[in-house]
Amino acid sequence: MVGLSACGSSDSGGSESDGSGSKTVTLVAHDSWAVSKNVLAAFEKQSGYKVRVLEDGDAGQAVNKAILTKDNPQGDVFFGVDNTLLSRALDNGLFQSYEPKGSDLILPEYRADQDQHRVTPIDTGDICVNYDKAYFSEHKLAPPSSFDDLVKPAYKDLLVTENASTSSPGLGFLLGTAAKYGDDGWEGYWKKLKANGVKVVDGWEQAYNEEFSGSAGGKKAKADRPLVVSYASSPPAEVIYGDPKPTTAPTGVATGTCFRQVEYAGLLSNAKNTEGGKALLDFLLTKEFQEDMPLNMFVYPVREAAQVPEEFTKYGPQAKDPETMDPAKIADNRDDWVKSWTSLVLK
Repeated sequence: MVGLSACGSSDSGGSESDGSGSKTVTLVAHDSWAVSKNVLAAFEKQSGYKVRVLEDGDAGQAVNKAILTKDNPQGDVFFGVDNTLLSRALDNGLFQSYEPKGSDLILPEYRADQDQHRVTPIDTGDICVNYDKAYFSEHKLAPPSSFDDLVKPAYKDLLVTENASTSSPGLGFLLGTAAKYGDDGWEGYWKKLKANGVKVVDGWEQAYNEEFSGSAGGKKAKADRPLVVSYASSPPAEVIYGDPKPTTAPTGVATGTCFRQVEYAGLLSNAKNTEGGKALLDFLLTKEFQEDMPLNMFVYPVREAAQVPEEFTKYGPQAKDPETMDPAKIADNRDDWVKSWTSLVLK
């Protein structure tokens, strides 16, 4: 998902007996979940619940596992299902209905499932190709700015992306190309991308921190791909967590390659601690949590009037004209597109 994984992740805490009377509430999330300790501690003190966090891989992997374990879930609340996978979660009965306090303050463009309130939007961000500024400067090559650029010979063997069948950003990038080139054009585009040497890995962590030459992790790993599918908010993460801290972001965003992502949370259908789960969902919409997210998970809040830190907007502004797709269209086509993509790109 977003930002740098495990930054400020909460303690797991001690587990108590199951049941609605338990004072431990378990949040199942992808690996990029993070919250400031003082913000979480304030919620635990106010609510009386101890939060246990179970990180379960990339968002795509976490959703698949949650569906497989839905009859005996690993926790009470699931965070991190996004608009690319939402219909899969809802069609499989992953969540029960609950409308958290503060839902009326969610910006209208991010609301979903308004009839049943099985999920609540928590954050938004843009999946985009990032580039290594130093590489393109050294090679006196302009970085790509659009989907069209990525298939040009000048960028051969430079891009790494995630597997669309296992990774949320990988799927988002695929949907971005489908939105851009249409039902009849996206496969032809991917044929060109494959011929131009795109590399596919399982998930974001591997792509960004092991294969991408522009990230701090990639530099240590001597990575050789200066283009990666990541997020518009990845550059500020490189600045904020840089050691030493750079004065400008070492990475940039190809703004013509972005796809708008919205992440949701919901009360799991067979949650053992439903009351604790409801309290936790209420917390995720509070002003305190919403304003804490940008510098922890490198996403934008969805609550009206929630403030975003200056360094976040300076280095990771939202895309002005990202590709989008109606959730119903994603639901109707996602599985077929992923199957065709797998056959086309991985075989």
